[in-house]
Amino acid sequence: MKVTGKQSAQQALAGIRVLDLTQILAGPYCTMLLGDLGADVIKVERPGEGDETHRMGPMIQGGESGSFLMVNRNKRSLALNLKAEEGRRLFLKLAQTADVIVENNRPGKVKELGIDYDTIRAVNPGIIYCSVSGFGQTGPYAHRGGFDIIAQAMTGIMSVTGEEGRPPVKTGIAITDLVAALTALYAILAALIARTHTGEGQFVETSLFEAGLALCVWEAATYFGTSAVPGPLGASHRLAAPYQAFRAQDKFMIVGAASQRTWIKFCEAVERPEWTTDERFQTNADRMRHKEILTELIESHLQSQCASYWLQRLEQFGVPCGPINTFAESLTDPHVEARQMVMDMHHPTVGNFKVLRMGAQLYGTPAREPVPAPLLGQHTREILTEMGLADQQIDHCLAAGVISQS
Repeated sequence: MKVTGKQSAQQALAGIRVLDLTQILAGPYCTMLLGDLGADVIKVERPGEGDETHRMGPMIQGGESGSFLMVNRNKRSLALNLKAEEGRRLFLKLAQTADVIVENNRPGKVKELGIDYDTIRAVNPGIIYCSVSGFGQTGPYAHRGGFDIIAQAMTGIMSVTGEEGRPPVKTGIAITDLVAALTALYAILAALIARTHTGEGQFVETSLFEAGLALCVWEAATYFGTSAVPGPLGASHRLAAPYQAFRAQDKFMIVGAASQRTWIKFCEAVERPEWTTDERFQTNADRMRHKEILTELIESHLQSQCASYWLQRLEQFGVPCGPINTFAESLTDPHVEARQMVMDMHHPTVGNFKVLRMGAQLYGTPAREPVPAPLLGQHTREILTEMGLADQQIDHCLAAGVISQS
């Protein structure tokens, strides 16, 4: 199959309009994916300021934020002051044309602005209104801000990340931000499907805390099943061995011999068949009980050769394995190129730059041809003109500071 980026009516979300009231990462990543799938995403930003990510590094050519460019493609920017009464009226008019609104303000903020779900539903009963917050719209922590590291800490994710006996560490990526984005995405898509049956929109929400906690399935199984409190395991698996990082002669590598079958193949590949008859390692339960000893034996043996030698051997015997790549290595990997995971785009001030495509491919309704992240207010006049405002009205709003344009 050939992956294409041709934009057409066959895109999965063609004809769906999304108003994006989000900033930083969780919300923008969600709305970017909706845009990738063909939705018309209008990013509503504060005049003169815009998304906070505009000022986050890395800053690249033209003073643009690489972080902003990475998660705001396939959107149009409307710079609109929602605190001004005229700005609020314009937003409500625009909301009548929308299918989805996504916001990630603290609970209560959209109510203060007069653009909350109940207000929007009164003018557009079919609206799907999605809120992404730190801890949800209710509960004792609802008032707290949404920060990935806090959610990682309070869900328990940090308590099982890192090495035993070492200080707690967070995951290397903003995992709760990103999984909240994906959770919001599937909730929105489910609500869109439900609307085709009921004709009605609905309010949906997620939070960094809830989305992060929902990932902790093995850890919850351990606690609920045994009352044992899971702790950090480094690179190893909570339920299987050997399934972790091992040091070879020159670098670390990963081995995933989780099943009995792959364990036997692993022993054959590393030329240690006697391990399969060792009473300490005969079953997965045995290997888990003696994991420390097993790890020492394996690592001592693997250090006799470089990682590439062992990886070739393990692949030859059908044992799951892989190198531990840096991003310089992973982003230039030939498999990444073959799967077209890196896309080139051209930005009016930055010039050519690279972004990652969405992590799924739809062959019948392919993702749209990527359009670079907009300049602040780049599409303000265009969008207001579509709404029926005359140039004189738009100029009046510009002069009054209700809107701005790049």
